[in-house]
Amino acid sequence: MSAETTITPPAENFSLSDQEFEAIAQFAHKNFGLAMAKSKKPLVSSRLARKLRQRNITNFKDYLASLDGPNSDEERSGLLSLLTTNVTHFFREPHHFETLRNDVLPPLVEQARRGGRVRLWSAGCSNGQEPYSIAMTLLDVCPEAAKLDIKILGTDIDPVVVRHAQAGRYPEDELAQIDAKYSKLVPKRDPDGRLPESLRKLITFGVLNLIEPFPFKGKFDAIFCRNVAIYFDNPTQQKVWSAFQNALNPGGTLFIGHSERMSGPAAQHMKTAGITTYVNSPAGR
Repeated sequence: MSAETTITPPAENFSLSDQEFEAIAQFAHKNFGLAMAKSKKPLVSSRLARKLRQRNITNFKDYLASLDGPNSDEERSGLLSLLTTNVTHFFREPHHFETLRNDVLPPLVEQARRGGRVRLWSAGCSNGQEPYSIAMTLLDVCPEAAKLDIKILGTDIDPVVVRHAQAGRYPEDELAQIDAKYSKLVPKRDPDGRLPESLRKLITFGVLNLIEPFPFKGKFDAIFCRNVAIYFDNPTQQKVWSAFQNALNPGGTLFIGHSERMSGPAAQHMKTAGITTYVNSPAGR
């Protein structure tokens, strides 16, 4: 009599068990800072089954092992994209950019014209529309920005979207949505389809995980981090808010997402300056 054979079900029939979901949730929290409620299990199961089918992986155990395998960076990036949503466009939440243009940049530009240092950060930059929107706003206020000590940093945890942002290639329908006062800065794309070098050279892109210690020596004058903290649990949010507060110069501005709220120790030092806009006031409110 032959030994009993265990047949692994194909990915099409894949169903995430409670234990497997918990393993994914713990992995996501440890590596990405993401908080995943049990109510997300059906959505994660559906998306993960599709991914296993695409990767020709027949069971969850093998997939979990691939997250620490030879191509772990690519696999982790794919998991992150599966668990989050990269929805963004140029000048999203326009009032933030009006505040940047009218209130934040003018004194910073004057500071730079006197030889000072100015640093702006798009944290969680996704495909790059946010830092390029910052660059357009900057050039509109200060056409000679490239000659001054003004730099924009764009970072994201996902190396795939960072590469997309670095390339600076966007479809015409996305560019067509840019307001006329800024579209003059992108009259036409480069022959290879990229945004003009005048914008790209203002921005440095990099991969950065916000739940890890920031590697910067200098501080920032403005930070955009919008619709990122919504994926974190409250303790992680408070940790990130404090890290941003410490990374801002006194008087520096933090822009966050509309469904996000400042909380924890950082809230004692961040003064409300508009809708989901805060100014670093170390001495308190």
